[in-house]
Amino acid sequence: MTTTGSWPTPAARADEANHGALRPAAGLPEVTELAHRIAANVQHVLVGKPDVVRIALVTLLAEGHLLVEDVPGVGKTSLAKALAVSIDCSVSRVQFTPDLLPGDITGMSIYNRRTEEFEFRPGPVFANVVIADEINRASPKTQSALLECMAEHQVTVDGVTYGLARPFFVVATQNPIEMDGTYPLPEAQRDRFTARVSVGYPDPAAELTMLDEHAAADPLDQLRPVADAPTVQAVIEAVRRVRVSAEIRQYCVDLVTATRRLPDLRLGASPRATLHLVRTARAQAALHGRSYVVPDDVRAVAVPVLAHRLLLAPDARAARRSTTDLVHGLLARLPVPAPARS
Repeated sequence: MTTTGSWPTPAARADEANHGALRPAAGLPEVTELAHRIAANVQHVLVGKPDVVRIALVTLLAEGHLLVEDVPGVGKTSLAKALAVSIDCSVSRVQFTPDLLPGDITGMSIYNRRTEEFEFRPGPVFANVVIADEINRASPKTQSALLECMAEHQVTVDGVTYGLARPFFVVATQNPIEMDGTYPLPEAQRDRFTARVSVGYPDPAAELTMLDEHAAADPLDQLRPVADAPTVQAVIEAVRRVRVSAEIRQYCVDLVTATRRLPDLRLGASPRATLHLVRTARAQAALHGRSYVVPDDVRAVAVPVLAHRLLLAPDARAARRSTTDLVHGLLARLPVPAPARS
């Protein structure tokens, strides 16, 4: 049996202050305005990647977690840092290494000789935004320390459960598993991430702009917050109120169910993937100022939400098929629901 504990840390005091100063309920105009402010801020750092920034914002507003996968040097950590700096809230960063232990992330109980009692020392996960840098360089055991945190917004240490701050947003970066010194994320860990994006190399024009703007100084040094934690939490609540019709819900279920029937896959998407698909479609609709979800919202987030959860069968892997292509194929084949009649 577990009990609920408290965590008297600066992050906790900030969270209590956030909830104490209640904001008026946010509406769709506030969602769109906030998203544009954060996007403009992040694009000062990550040049020429509007779709990557969009998925990052959708994941934040859906109260999910983001996995950024790509080769070194393309801006994975810069994206995570820019998102964190754009929100005036508690931020922590963990550099994942092979010798990192689960307690280094969640915190641990340490014996106090003066009081002759064990005291809980919270780890870096006790923050609004947690940057998990190169998460797949740590062992699967350490990676799994984030499972409870990401799914339930809490940490259990020595039988005591500690709640985490709201909003709680994990941005993890990882290198391709073909690179030296990496461990593949366990299936359960990947399923906790709402969406995955790949930054990719910039086009020549964007890279030239980056040289002009970033060569003399780090743009992160000039970045300033454009929102705070209570505002983000209020906007997240507004996104939850976006309507999803029965036809759209059925479309999401059909899309996820279809992944479980593909012969090229040995593992399809989970029911959690269906929930994340609906939540991110709500956020996508809110970004466009709509109070309802349309099929294009689902299609716009389907690949980032589903592709990283799928496991290829051996034959498909040998044929160099990709889960991204499989999701695109399903989107092309499945019938799109017609607008509901009034």
